Amino acid sequence: MTTNQNNNKKPLNEKRPQPKRPQNANNKKGPRFNFMWIYFFVILALGFVFRMYGSADPVKTEWLTVKEQMIPGGDVEKITYISNLQRAEVYIQKDSLSKYVNKYFGGREPSVGPHFFFLVSPNFNAEENFEEARMSLPVEQRFVLTTETRENYFGKLLEWFIFPLLIFGILWFIMFRPMQKGMGGGQGGGGGIFSVGKSQAKLYEKENNVKVTFKDVAGLEEAKVEVMEIVDFLKNPKKYTALGGKIPKGALLVGPPGTGKTLLAKAVAGEADVPFFSISGSDFVEMFVGVGASRVRDLFRQAKEKAPCIVFIDEIDAVGRARSKNVGFSSNDERENTLNQLLTEMDGFGTNSGVIILAATNRADILDKALMRAGRFDRQIHVDLPELKEREAIFNVHLRNLKLVEGFEIGFLAKQTPGFSGADIANVCNEAALIAARKDKKAIDKQDFLDAIDRIIGGLERRSKIITAHEKKTIAYHEAGHATVSWMLPNANPLLKVTIIPRGRALGAAWYLPEERQITTTEQMMDEMAATLGGRAAEEIINGKISTGALSDLEKVTKQSYAMVTYYGMSEKVGHLSYYDSTGGNGYSFDKPYSQKTAELIDNEVKQFIDQAHEKALEVLRNNMEGFTQLAELLLEREVIFSEDLEKIFGPRAPKDGAAPAEEAQSEAGALPEAKPEETVNA
Repeated sequence: MTTNQNNNKKPLNEKRPQPKRPQNANNKKGPRFNFMWIYFFVILALGFVFRMYGSADPVKTEWLTVKEQMIPGGDVEKITYISNLQRAEVYIQKDSLSKYVNKYFGGREPSVGPHFFFLVSPNFNAEENFEEARMSLPVEQRFVLTTETRENYFGKLLEWFIFPLLIFGILWFIMFRPMQKGMGGGQGGGGGIFSVGKSQAKLYEKENNVKVTFKDVAGLEEAKVEVMEIVDFLKNPKKYTALGGKIPKGALLVGPPGTGKTLLAKAVAGEADVPFFSISGSDFVEMFVGVGASRVRDLFRQAKEKAPCIVFIDEIDAVGRARSKNVGFSSNDERENTLNQLLTEMDGFGTNSGVIILAATNRADILDKALMRAGRFDRQIHVDLPELKEREAIFNVHLRNLKLVEGFEIGFLAKQTPGFSGADIANVCNEAALIAARKDKKAIDKQDFLDAIDRIIGGLERRSKIITAHEKKTIAYHEAGHATVSWMLPNANPLLKVTIIPRGRALGAAWYLPEERQITTTEQMMDEMAATLGGRAAEEIINGKISTGALSDLEKVTKQSYAMVTYYGMSEKVGHLSYYDSTGGNGYSFDKPYSQKTAELIDNEVKQFIDQAHEKALEVLRNNMEGFTQLAELLLEREVIFSEDLEKIFGPRAPKDGAAPAEEAQSEAGALPEAKPEETVNA
């Protein structure tokens, strides 16, 4: 019986048949009459009547004018003194109004008074002065003198009714105003003060979906495969559940800044046919206690209602920092409470079926271990810097809307920008367009892109910087020293360009073509250190003394030498030890992980590595003194030299150790210009 009754019941949301309206009900042609026009004309008519027949506002005057001009002529009919307002109002005789119409009332005679008013000071004895002026007139010309107090009922109304009503309206707007569409709470979120605990996540559905798709994400092929599997599971869940598989609950996008983590998440939002929540990690952190945890609960409540769906948390390190690394004295930290709630929601006692979490960070080493375990973020998708083919694909995306010269070779740009992220490549394209427009070109050519790369790496040229002839010579020989040593040592990075034109803080700069390699040997690092110290060695040989121009060089080789000894185990005396902490657990430790004796040994080994590189640089320069001097003079003359000039002076470079000449040429073709500025320190 119950089944039949339930089957006979109609659903509540079923549309009921609407009664038919007469055919002519909505088919009337022509504009419909709006009753608001009646109100408009009534108000206009009332204003006209008030203007024509109403009293004009009294004109402000002074007591001296009334006393010396109006009263002696017998024009004043009455003076009313308002004691509580320190104001007096003057009524003019009807027969005398014509004297004042043109001067004070614009040619229109007012029907009723008062016609003038003036203010009196508290020290002014109004009754005595008015009576004296009245008694000075003949009896038939004396005016009427009255005194009264007048209440400002409008002011009291404003004080007791309108002002509290205004305050109440402001409070209502702050606390109870409607929530904005598209935010938390399904229909809105971040509204008044009572909704401070609501989620700030933006919801993207079919009607307001993101227009970015995987076609707009160049490179990142491996990362796209991982993410597309999640999207495919949401579209076709039976394909995986039929085999007993379960979709990962979360995926963490990890990579350097500018590599496209957020862009990849936008592409997921554009590709998926499911609701997509987007929120930043900083949106959980608030000044009020408990707000972060409340927002996490509200976010997952909305996600469960919209399941299956995707939740994207950008910069999750703002809220997911390891709890042991929160340097603070309070055990009840708001950030920790928010993280605890996030851990509970992601894989706690309750279930979040159909809710997939995507997160992005470039600091995965500081995230809490409980957040990184399987069951919360099952996968870590590494989004690394693009390689040669990926850079070419990224250039193709960013060059779509740029006007290039005919026959432009995009592969050349990819070879000139290894180490560049997707954001850097976008910046190069935009800067090249600006440079071409600045030169009034009709299209962008190769030189514009090279200038853009120089501008981004080295900074803006500062030709107006005042440099003495001796300083310019020192800078030229310094840069020539870098160029000579790097060209003669086979394992050093080959040179692309050298300039002594100041850029940014640098007085001179050298652009290298480093090889894109994954591992580096001790010999390669020693040759690179020798090339870095070539500028300091050149100053010693030419000037016989050193300067502050090698600051960045010394900083670079010192860090590199310490890394060789303490991280890579390249020192025979220290041995195969590494004090590198990849987990970041000793970030706030004040103790070194080795003894004082070992620290002295490390310092000695570091100094020995640097001294060996310095001696090698001196040896290379002394053995090639003629070419080194010729290169420096050419640099002084032209200010900018290229690798072709070095090849004319020194001949072709020797191949790298263990590499054939063909392989060496290939590695040079696909290399990156890396700026190495020389900074001067003011004592």
